[in-house]
Amino acid sequence: MDAMHVLDWLWHLDGDENGTQSVREWLLGTPLLIAIVIVFGLAVRWLIFRAINRGVRVMQRNQERRGSPTGQRIIRPADELETERRKQRALTVGALLKSITTVVTAVVIALTIMAMLGVPLAPLVTTAGVGGVALGFGAQSLVKDYLSGISMIIEDQYGVGDVIDTGQAIGTVEEVTLRITRIRDAQGVVWYVRNGEILRLGNKSQGWASTRVDVPIRYDQDVEKALGVLRTVATDFAADDKWNAVLVDEPDVVGVDSVAGGAVTLTTILSCLPGQQLPAAREFRARVKVAMDNAGIVMAATPPATGAVPPPAGT
Repeated sequence: MDAMHVLDWLWHLDGDENGTQSVREWLLGTPLLIAIVIVFGLAVRWLIFRAINRGVRVMQRNQERRGSPTGQRIIRPADELETERRKQRALTVGALLKSITTVVTAVVIALTIMAMLGVPLAPLVTTAGVGGVALGFGAQSLVKDYLSGISMIIEDQYGVGDVIDTGQAIGTVEEVTLRITRIRDAQGVVWYVRNGEILRLGNKSQGWASTRVDVPIRYDQDVEKALGVLRTVATDFAADDKWNAVLVDEPDVVGVDSVAGGAVTLTTILSCLPGQQLPAAREFRARVKVAMDNAGIVMAATPPATGAVPPPAGT
């Protein structure tokens, strides 16, 4: 009997006199319904994926149209870095939502098929419920870590390459997972911080960073002349192409910050790209020192590290 005869026999086979379901009825029943459930589940998954992709594209377009913060002359490199960072966050959130959608869809399809095949789900659900409660009590810290990791990714609290302060460690982020964050500090020590244990977080790499440059001059010097020198240095510093690409705003010469110990401290605020504030401050101090010397303005002596009293002015 060839294959065609076998299929024809199965198709016309009727149930026996005891009322057993025929093969024909079975083929047109449960397998067909299972196929419909699978196709329907995949269609729902495709529709959700499409909605997620559209949402990601909308988020990315919104980031491209977003302007600079009010009152800040944000230079394009900083704005572009922040925009690209937010685009990557949108892609990460989209990938996470797709993974969750796939898992949920697969579980629903599997349970539906098992119910159609006559598998009793009540014991399975009861066992899963008891196991879930036990797992929840035994691994609540693990669940907390994962939920915190998901929140950090969605909210874009930090990313790889950012310098952060978690309260437990300060350093550069090398890896971010749903459970832990790996940080390398200034001494090269690698810290593994559980996401659920991060109660506060300071990110030193988002948007822009600022630093203050204090210039102490002797009490008997001309303050207005010194401030004029500072403003000239600030203007030239911002006009330099190398440092103009680092600054996100014009250097702000605040003025006299304090008068104490025979010194008048003049303060300037530098707003720079993240991680560039220290090199900019060092270069600015060097230029201020040269300009003050050329203008004949005497800098104030700072106390030595030993705590000795500095010599009086005029000696």
